[in-house]
Amino acid sequence: MRELNSLRGEVEGWLELHKQIQEARDLLDLAMADGDQALGAQVADEVERLAHDLEQRSFRLLLSGPHDRGSAILAIYAGAGGTDASDWAAMLLRMYLRWAESRGFKTDVIDQMDGDEAGIKSATMTVDGEYAYGYLRAERGVHRLVRLSPFDAAHRRHTSFAMVEAWPDTGEDSEIVVRPSDIQIDTFRASSAGGQHMQKNETAVRITHLPTGIVVSCQNERSQTQNRENAMKVLRARLAELEEQKRREQLAELKGEHVKAEWGSQIRSYVLHPYQMVKDHRTEYETGNTAAVLDGRLDEFMQAFLQSTVGQPA
Repeated sequence: MRELNSLRGEVEGWLELHKQIQEARDLLDLAMADGDQALGAQVADEVERLAHDLEQRSFRLLLSGPHDRGSAILAIYAGAGGTDASDWAAMLLRMYLRWAESRGFKTDVIDQMDGDEAGIKSATMTVDGEYAYGYLRAERGVHRLVRLSPFDAAHRRHTSFAMVEAWPDTGEDSEIVVRPSDIQIDTFRASSAGGQHMQKNETAVRITHLPTGIVVSCQNERSQTQNRENAMKVLRARLAELEEQKRREQLAELKGEHVKAEWGSQIRSYVLHPYQMVKDHRTEYETGNTAAVLDGRLDEFMQAFLQSTVGQPA
């Protein structure tokens, strides 16, 4: 029923757009017949809005993967670069939170490990919204930052790296069955902020899937039960990914090959010094407005990548 309602909403959206285009054509005919410049200007604004809507709807037709319409789980890991890398991972977390906010998506940071001096070592978040995974799968890979380090007393230029991974949030619809005998569950005290309750009680949960060796942990909720549920959600998502890879017999089709977060493997570079530029090395798309990108303006990068992969498996 959820799939039926989603498809019905998509069809109704196209029908409504067709109706609005017809109404705009009628208004344009009226404006031309009466020589009404004010009405003509109003129609011009409406046409611009309709053109943008048509472009967005047409692009979404490209998101035809089995999980593209659904929500996503996004993970960020600090790579090479020490404290700067931890700070860079925190900057990326903020960037994706702002991007999701701009699209009206609901987010929840379900696990976060703070850096030793600043930033974060890792973070995992859920992004709940239509087509969230379809867009965010474009972000998988190593992200490289070049800037004058605020952690260097000499204020020298530093290069740091962070890894971004994305998985489809299959939720309750997941066909993955996790047998209790296949997992090992450990509890520990949460290390992130959350009050004395989290620090004194073992509310954090770590789940190890013994057959595959996958380890997931969640610690941001006050309840051990909630953390366990979130950890199981991430585990099911990662196991679903492995099943997808097996079905297609290509190890890297769903997530991409695992690469180290260091030199030579980045998908995108963010240069803040000696010039301002963000460039995606897969599509060559670039912009000089680094502040807007770091504030969540990512759609152009996502669309450029997804358009370049039309016809390829998601």
